[in-house]
Amino acid sequence: MDLQNTVKEALNALYHHPDDAVRMQADRYLQDFQRTLDAWQVADNLLHDSSSNLETLIFCSQTLRSKVQRDFEELPSTAFRPLRDSLNNLLKKFHKGHPKVRTQISIAVAALAVHVPAEDWGDGGIVKWLRDEMDSHPEYIPGFLELLTVLPEEVLNYKIAARPERRRQFEKELTSQIEVALNILTACLAISELKEQVLEAFASWLRLKHGIPGSVLCTHPLVLTALSSLNSEFLSEASVNVISELIHYTAAGGIDGVSANMPLVQVIVPKVMNLKTQLSDSTKDEEDVKAIARLFADMGDSYVELIATGSNESMLIVHALLEVASHPEYDIASMTFNFWHSLQLNLTRRESYVQYGNEASIEAERNRRLLVFRPAYESLVSLVSFRVQYPEDYQDLSYEDLKEFKQTKYAVADVLTDAASVLGGDATLRILYMKLLEAVAGHGNNEHKDWRPAEAALFCIRAISNYVSVVEAEVMPQIMALLPKLPPQPQLLQTVCLTIGAYSKWLDSASCGVSILPSVLNILMKGMGTSEECAAAAALAFRHICDDCRKKLCGTLLQGLFHVYNTTVNGEDSVKVPAEESLHLVEALSVVVTELPPDDAKEALKLLCLPIMSHLQEAINQGPEILSKRPSRQLTIHIDRFAYIFRFVNHPEAVAETIRLLWPIFKAIFDLRAWDMRTMESLCRACKYAVRTSGRLMGDTIGAMLEEIQSLYMQHHQPCFLYLSSEVIKIFGSDPSCADYLKNLIEALFQHTTRLLTSIQEFTARPDIADDCFLLASRCIRYCPQLFIPSPVLPSLVDCSMIGITVQHREASKSILHFLADIFDLANSAIGAQFIPTRDHIIIPRGASITRILVASLTGALPKSRVDVVSYTLLALTRAYGSQALEWAKESVLLIPSTAITDVERSRFLAALSDAASGGDTNGLIVPVEEFSDVCRRNRAVQEIVQEALRPLELNLGIVS
Repeated sequence: MDLQNTVKEALNALYHHPDDAVRMQADRYLQDFQRTLDAWQVADNLLHDSSSNLETLIFCSQTLRSKVQRDFEELPSTAFRPLRDSLNNLLKKFHKGHPKVRTQISIAVAALAVHVPAEDWGDGGIVKWLRDEMDSHPEYIPGFLELLTVLPEEVLNYKIAARPERRRQFEKELTSQIEVALNILTACLAISELKEQVLEAFASWLRLKHGIPGSVLCTHPLVLTALSSLNSEFLSEASVNVISELIHYTAAGGIDGVSANMPLVQVIVPKVMNLKTQLSDSTKDEEDVKAIARLFADMGDSYVELIATGSNESMLIVHALLEVASHPEYDIASMTFNFWHSLQLNLTRRESYVQYGNEASIEAERNRRLLVFRPAYESLVSLVSFRVQYPEDYQDLSYEDLKEFKQTKYAVADVLTDAASVLGGDATLRILYMKLLEAVAGHGNNEHKDWRPAEAALFCIRAISNYVSVVEAEVMPQIMALLPKLPPQPQLLQTVCLTIGAYSKWLDSASCGVSILPSVLNILMKGMGTSEECAAAAALAFRHICDDCRKKLCGTLLQGLFHVYNTTVNGEDSVKVPAEESLHLVEALSVVVTELPPDDAKEALKLLCLPIMSHLQEAINQGPEILSKRPSRQLTIHIDRFAYIFRFVNHPEAVAETIRLLWPIFKAIFDLRAWDMRTMESLCRACKYAVRTSGRLMGDTIGAMLEEIQSLYMQHHQPCFLYLSSEVIKIFGSDPSCADYLKNLIEALFQHTTRLLTSIQEFTARPDIADDCFLLASRCIRYCPQLFIPSPVLPSLVDCSMIGITVQHREASKSILHFLADIFDLANSAIGAQFIPTRDHIIIPRGASITRILVASLTGALPKSRVDVVSYTLLALTRAYGSQALEWAKESVLLIPSTAITDVERSRFLAALSDAASGGDTNGLIVPVEEFSDVCRRNRAVQEIVQEALRPLELNLGIVS
């Protein structure tokens, strides 16, 4: 009683106390209480207590539901019947009570059925038990109907801590009793006020998609009741749910399933088709129209393979779906978008036609179908294109509304690309060009003409750019000629710039491209001076133009490009390009410079670097004190521009010469800003691209660079120094002349890192260092195993990895696991095989501990999302060490108590590991490993038992050298 009162007081505080701190304390207490063994009895007592208020009832019903789902194993085996009887009494008590409470109790009973085999419920399991209860107590039928509704829904509820084998068995039990369930529901149809509830329960059972042939269902009273209510004045949501589920039911198993269920399909489709006139009935309630549209969309999605044959019957469904697509409400129209995409895939993919045999027959059938559906997709283009038009009040739209409008535009763009796949890009372009002409008609000199229709048409034209042929000569020249004449309204100009960028490949290929380019560049210049959004779009377009038309821009236009570049990089007021977007211009000029002859490229590269160099030199000239206090952003924007230049100017010798000239500036920033992670990341990225482009031409500069980062890493522990080192290893690892230098570098870096990462707490505090350290180690295995494997630092690094495997940081954990897998897989590479004895000398003494940590990671030490990476590492270990590794795995798994896993579950896991290790299909490992993982994680208590048995963090204390 004391505990019951405490729970009531805590609930009262949670809902009614004015002090936030008290409410939080009450919430924590209640959460902890729900995990206790006492929660079973207290929640049950308070639910039976007639004095409990609604807050208490809701909390206790949720507690009891969650206890049955997650913690059923806490109870002794004799507890099932008393628990079932108590829950049954509560179902009866609340059969007319608060819906939330009744639903929670129903779910609790359903969860109990998942845990407990059918025979414990009596002959026929829970369904027949429920039927007997309803026969004995007809007054409680509404409450029992809710239980009958949630039962099939619990098949896929993974909150229930049931073993995978038991979950599969439960699904079989329900499937075997589907006829009994439907008989119960049919009998309940006699009670008219329960019709809605009966139909909802029927829809729920249909989701199992098993059990009753379509030939039986097509005359079933439940189906006929649902179909007849489609004709009633007020469309029943429950009947729509049933028809929707029946459509999915008939399509389970693809086109073969549809064929097998054809008698049911032939009953459903005409009934739904009769609703078509209601789609355009203005007197119809919008929710009803939405429900009808949903049925048409479901038919389209489910029967798309049949529809794609282009028969007269299927075209009736297509025309109905076009009607849905034309509905003024976007939420209704967009229900069809998935269908148009699926249909397009069906019409265009070769796999859809394989039954037609030879290539000639396939091509003939494909062309026939494309011709049949051409008018539908032409109509679709016209129907959706207006939806991307800015609303009149666009300036007043909230952030959320604007975000929603953008999502609408992207969705429509996807539909247009589907249409272009069927019609061809050029044909789709002609339709959209007519829309553009309509929009600009009468613009003339009238600057105040509505710009929105033109912007919408251009957005659509841009959306299909990848489908328009680069030799299109009918429409594109006219569109390009039209662009300079459009009013300079910011949103319109932004879309004009993006459209120009989207058609950069066309501009390069078109015979009139050279003559168009100057006017196009003028538009982009105008865009750069209009607004930040417009300038960003213009900069992006500029990059695309330079990327695709680089050869055309190497001549007389180059000077103009440099003018644009200099005004942007120098931040002149006439240009509004945001600093981040200016990188597009740097990339743009860099790819053009790549096309120049070597001598010209050297000069052009100097011109590219000069304004950036000036900004950085100016910062350095202000003295060490001022430089060290500058905000990172003031330096990184310039350093990032160098990174882009070194990445995209593909003249290795010129870049090597430039980095030599720049090194004093870079060294000054390294020395004075080594404490600043953002600046160091930016500088290391620039150096990485310089190394990647110049390679061995960098000469002495690479030595100076590595000396610098090795020294600074010891002081400041910046992870980017490790990342830059891994890039160097990739390029210079196999160079014998660098061997001594690189050996010293990697030993120094790894020795220092293993001294930093001596506990899981250190890994958690420094995940980026862990991530980059083990990425570097994997690079060393790949590119310089001759330096790395025999190195005295490798044993320490393996010990370090054992400490860090279970770090919760995703990337760090994955890098460690990949590093270990790379060591185990050493025999897979020709160069690595010679180091197997060295590897074995390190791994075998640690093998049992590594295996145990990996098993612990599978079973709860790492999140479920990492099971695949852990599995691969365990598989690599098992393949490398065969029976020895299987023995290690067996030792680890035997540590887990039988309260957590059974001998059968243990054996299945080990057998799968053994099969995969002996060369069996690795896909066969996936299901047993996932099920083993699920069993060990099925609830908090079991997971704690497993981890307490395996103790992964205690295995390596004292090992690290």
